Amino acid sequence: MADTPDSAPGHFQPDGRPVDEQLADLRVQIDSVDQQLLSLLNQRARLAQAVGEVKKIDGSPVFRPDREAQVIDRVKARNPGPVASDSIAPIWREVMSACRALESRQRVAFLGPIGTFSEQATLNYFGSSIEPLPCPSIDEVCRATVSGSADFGVLPIENSTEGVVARSLDLLLQSPLTIIGETSLLVTHNLLRVTPDRAGITQVCAHPQALAQCQGWLSQNLPDAERVAVSSNAEGARLAAANPAVAALASERAATQYGLHVVQKAVQDEAHNRTRFVMVSHTDRATPAGVTGHDCTSLAVSVDNRPGAVHDLLVPLKRHGVSMTRFESRPARSGQWEYVFFIDLAGHPAQDNVAAALDELRAQCSLFKVLGSYPLDAH
Repeated sequence: MADTPDSAPGHFQPDGRPVDEQLADLRVQIDSVDQQLLSLLNQRARLAQAVGEVKKIDGSPVFRPDREAQVIDRVKARNPGPVASDSIAPIWREVMSACRALESRQRVAFLGPIGTFSEQATLNYFGSSIEPLPCPSIDEVCRATVSGSADFGVLPIENSTEGVVARSLDLLLQSPLTIIGETSLLVTHNLLRVTPDRAGITQVCAHPQALAQCQGWLSQNLPDAERVAVSSNAEGARLAAANPAVAALASERAATQYGLHVVQKAVQDEAHNRTRFVMVSHTDRATPAGVTGHDCTSLAVSVDNRPGAVHDLLVPLKRHGVSMTRFESRPARSGQWEYVFFIDLAGHPAQDNVAAALDELRAQCSLFKVLGSYPLDAH
């Protein structure tokens, strides 16, 4: 099909013919473009298979988050429209996921069952051409990833309303895991139930974080309903499907999965409620990511309990021009009122200023652990 101003997408001019005739012509053109897209997708897949054969020579990993982030950045930068740039990343992630699966289908562990926001974050990041491994707890996500039952794990790390997920931070500190990527998900909690109204609800079941994120709405609209913390929102949906007196706080995907009505949409107290997830791999199996230009380095550090110790942590960052994007503290569980600080830095250790700052930090810390250097969310 010639790409002329009259025939190119976005330049079709109504010609006075009946609407059904014009639509028929446009649909023929769309069918032609779809066939071209399919041919190009298969051409790309064959190239990906060839790449996989070359990788086998030196044992290179199938999944390179830094490489995929660079591909998405380049495609977005060259996007002429009218497709919105925000739509490019999920489209290309699915294309790359399908091509990657031709080499090997990655096993990815996440907090289950099916229908959780963790599952959605997993699909957003890895695409749907994976082998999903839903787990009953985030502890089990880490165990599966450490043992090799899963190639990767997905952990919720912080929420814009409730702050950090403390258990995830503890597990990152204690386990031989490395962060290889991140994604941020807009979290919308819906009230789900077998029947389409709120009458007779005696319990609301959800993950503790979801209950906390919806506590204002629950207090106002279901003040007498018991709030029951369960292992995940999807588990709450499963319980709601089995008992008409129980409601759940979960996603619309969970409603579909368990055959529930969405009684009330978006009951979270903050409209722009987001949760950040990190993707982890066993440290021994993780391939160091290269510099993409949009990177984050996460650390866990501890210093002796002395005056000015925390201030001294910040000095090397300022001296070398490294921005700190997150700073959290957790008790070190030593019984001595000591703390571990979780720090996110903008940049990559392969950059000279970041490397210099990290060297100075390491010299003054009693505990220094790089949790990972990885590309920032491309969505």
